[in-house]
Amino acid sequence: MTPRTPDPTQRFSSRVADYVRYRPDYPPGVLDLLRREIGLTKATVVADVGAGTGIATAMFLRQGNRVFAVEPNRAMRTAAERRLRAFPGFRSVAGRAEATTLPNGSVDCVLAAQAFHWFDPAKTRTEFRRILRPGGRVVLLWNRRLKESTPFLRAYEALLETHGVDYTRVRHERIDDRALARFFAPGFRRHALPHAQVLDFRSLKGRLLSSSYAPLAGHRGHAPMMAELRRIFREHQAHGRVRLEYETVIYVGHI
Repeated sequence: MTPRTPDPTQRFSSRVADYVRYRPDYPPGVLDLLRREIGLTKATVVADVGAGTGIATAMFLRQGNRVFAVEPNRAMRTAAERRLRAFPGFRSVAGRAEATTLPNGSVDCVLAAQAFHWFDPAKTRTEFRRILRPGGRVVLLWNRRLKESTPFLRAYEALLETHGVDYTRVRHERIDDRALARFFAPGFRRHALPHAQVLDFRSLKGRLLSSSYAPLAGHRGHAPMMAELRRIFREHQAHGRVRLEYETVIYVGHI
């Protein structure tokens, strides 16, 4: 897969505040799984590539890891720095998947959380192999919305397909196991964990607007999208909340 836009690193520049407030985190079971799968400990040095505002970075910092948060987008990188600078293991790096700027053999684990679908796989594989220490692992992580699991989620998916600017071209589900088999060495493993967000309307709106395909205020598609979002929220809410169900999918392997 090649990047979907001339410069996908800039797609989220105008969405940072919503990204920080409303994007889902990852379930605690991710770290438990990595302790079993790759022997993750506090001593493991991690490169979080495409780190964004540091959602996944924070998960590792809280358990005491040293983490290089590699992010090309200045606005997102600055948000991560504000949130995470108090952690002694945090290192902010202006770089991208294909050119991280990290030294050769400098990390034990390369992580890409909600990001790999924006990378050039061939160039990324070369770069990840360069920065990994011998025996190091790659972890690819996504929160995948369970689009057909509830009437609300079916309506939400229809909203995205109707009003999303380029939703069908950029959604990460296009990275399937066959594509990942070309990226990983044989023997990579796939795991899945349940996850969810419970949101009021303000939070649901922010979650939607944090997505790069959602038209922002001033775009002709913004008002119709907001009207439809209000409609489906009113129809499906219970006690002023709706539930976004996810499957957190984790791929672990050598390259």
